[in-house]
Amino acid sequence: MALNPAEVPTSTLTERLGKLGLWVSGAAPGAAGGPAAFARRVEAMGIGAVWVGGGNPDEQALRERRDMLAATERLVVATGILNIWAWDPAALASRLADFARNYPGRFVLGLGVSHRPQVEQLGRDYAHPLAAMRRFLDDLDRQSGADSAAPRVLAALGPNMLELARDRTAGAHPYLAPPAHSAFARQVLGAGPLLAPEQAVVMQRDPDEGRRIARQYLATYLKLPNYLSNLRRFGFDDRDFEAGGSDRLVDTEPYLILCNRSRFCSDHIEGLPAGFWC
Repeated sequence: MALNPAEVPTSTLTERLGKLGLWVSGAAPGAAGGPAAFARRVEAMGIGAVWVGGGNPDEQALRERRDMLAATERLVVATGILNIWAWDPAALASRLADFARNYPGRFVLGLGVSHRPQVEQLGRDYAHPLAAMRRFLDDLDRQSGADSAAPRVLAALGPNMLELARDRTAGAHPYLAPPAHSAFARQVLGAGPLLAPEQAVVMQRDPDEGRRIARQYLATYLKLPNYLSNLRRFGFDDRDFEAGGSDRLVDTEPYLILCNRSRFCSDHIEGLPAGFWC
């Protein structure tokens, strides 16, 4: 029987990840001098983990994640997320075994069901995503040996996916969720599982410019029903999704932080190329 990644002690996983992680798009490491150079830069800043989005849909993406691990000594590299519709569980299990063998304890597998438009671009039918995730976990368990299972987390927003994350994985990695979602997710998950939410921030002294940047960031996401449904759960409505997003929305997701070169701003955000989100 394969190791159930939900059995990895949360305290151990939390210690590996550290208090501050960096979430970046899938293209960001390559645009910042290459995955290896990017990873070294992040580790030198004292950041414990980097979560890489973009769906990690192919072998090239996981080769880049491997390059990031090979170039660093302590940095945890996580997928935020890997699109389950793009991968065969057996092929993925082989890549995970390589990571476990060569970089033990330094890779976290974030899994997600993505969104209908992206899945249909792959030629797949976006049907019953919760059941699809459950089947994918079953297949991955069958393919993974006890010594090669990476900790898993799910991109969970609603209660059903959060329950699956609680019962079958180490926890949840919500994306584009308002701060109030963390309390909701913790209530569903209970005290034990990991909760690692992405929280975008805009560091800007001028609120008008900050909101312009935030609306640019949100433009793609406000077309995706999964995110809109979750935002409605926390009191937002169609008026908040019009014209690039209401002030109420963009002041919350992403956070608009008015700063005058605070220590955090200068030591962390401004140490990275423009367009990075943590």
